[in-house]
Amino acid sequence: MYQDMNQYIQWLVRSVQEQENRIASLERAIQQMKDEIKKLNEKPPINVERIEYKFDQLKVETLEGTLTIGLNPNDLSGIEDFAVQNQSPKAPSPPQDLMQRTMKIEEAIYQYLETDLPQIIENAQNQLAIPPNESYLSFIRDDILKQLPNRIDFHFKALSQARTIDVNTIEEQIIELIKKEIQNGVFVFLQNIPDNMKGMNKE
Repeated sequence: MYQDMNQYIQWLVRSVQEQENRIASLERAIQQMKDEIKKLNEKPPINVERIEYKFDQLKVETLEGTLTIGLNPNDLSGIEDFAVQNQSPKAPSPPQDLMQRTMKIEEAIYQYLETDLPQIIENAQNQLAIPPNESYLSFIRDDILKQLPNRIDFHFKALSQARTIDVNTIEEQIIELIKKEIQNGVFVFLQNIPDNMKGMNKE
């Protein structure tokens, strides 16, 4: 009996010591946090003054502008109305089918830009007597890619209203239309570059 009592007392003493150690550790952590909070409060607040930009000090010497493929707002007056009269509207293509067709067109145009765009630009430069400039290629290609989804959507909507459209070849027709738009757009873009920008490298 006395042995059991001694073991219980020893266990109780160890438990109390462990609790005291944990309490001491928590007190040290709390004191450390208090010290850090005090240091943060003693730091002066950050005050951001008004920021002014002096644009007159900027120097811009880069090629910029927009290559417009397709319809130009200035040319709308010369475009005939292609709306079809007295025709029942056609059922729209399922979204999955339209997405697959769009992807097919995009892939064809991507390939066209890689293989034919450098020559298209070179031919236009030769016709316009513009010095060769490699920066035109990436600038024009990027601008075309930005406009590509809208042009594909435009042609899908326009051709879907045509009387004699062959739905089986609509992708090929749109691809050819966009290729022609790219050729015309490149020529018009280079034609309208200011003389002081011609031959300038874009950095």
